[in-house]
Amino acid sequence: MVWLAASMASWGGDQIASPIADDVPSLEQLREGLLRQRYFADDGILTAVYLALVLGRPLLVEGEPGVGKTELARSLAGLLGRELVRLQCYEGLDAAQALYEWDYPRQLLHVRAGDQVGDLYADEFLLERPLLRAVRSGDRAVLLIDEVDRSDSEFEAFLLEFLDAFQITIPERGTVRADKPPLVIITSNRTRELHDAFKRRCMYHWIPFPEPEREREIIRAHAPGVDEAAAKALVEAVLAVRSLRLVKRPGTAETIDWARGVSALVQQGHAWPDALRRSLGLLLKDQDDVETAVAEIQVLRTAPGSRL
Repeated sequence: MVWLAASMASWGGDQIASPIADDVPSLEQLREGLLRQRYFADDGILTAVYLALVLGRPLLVEGEPGVGKTELARSLAGLLGRELVRLQCYEGLDAAQALYEWDYPRQLLHVRAGDQVGDLYADEFLLERPLLRAVRSGDRAVLLIDEVDRSDSEFEAFLLEFLDAFQITIPERGTVRADKPPLVIITSNRTRELHDAFKRRCMYHWIPFPEPEREREIIRAHAPGVDEAAAKALVEAVLAVRSLRLVKRPGTAETIDWARGVSALVQQGHAWPDALRRSLGLLLKDQDDVETAVAEIQVLRTAPGSRL
């Protein structure tokens, strides 16, 4: 305890240099910048992004589908003025598909044309895949490794090695290194558990479903035709739906789609509950879930005649 107190006291002294780079936005600048991108981040997300930037660590964000994990990377790219480089993971993805490939048909045409063989490995024949593009772009990019849990454990191990070095060896060309690594956002829907070593390499954050007030703000920002009262009623309906035993609970992305759909139907003269029911396929993606919601949620079964 004495050592801990002494260590904590030393952190406040002048002898420890600040690790914060000059170009890293403050927490408040991150909040304001993400709001301009129409991304409503809570304190947890802001802190995770800030520390990932300060410490140069990949940020692993987990959560239910549709809670804004992928959109976070897009919004950060817009805020920071960087290119978004996306690697979409899937079962069977291997390192070659994520790194680079040679354009063999063009190389063959090059040989048949009688040109020098030494030119076969020029840039014009090199097909960049997301990881090579991110390494070449360095800190001018945000690398989004999307749905890493859908890839195999072997590819996860490869990513762990890649994230440690941010370099790629091309036998015909040599080693390509990133002078300054890109900001890396890794998303997972937690369909399988990631290896502990992979998680330890990253800054970790779980994105939950948003609080009602924040979800209302999101709806008003992304569905301008929905006023405050309607947004409140929609969020209440969504919360009721999420409380049911469903195959898949709807995320914020589905809430936005539902709000837009309801607004469009109301503008065509449909009453509020009727519009909710007719557009339920924007919120729920399973017929059993639709039937459960209609049977259990009062507003989907009654017709009070209220309108947006």
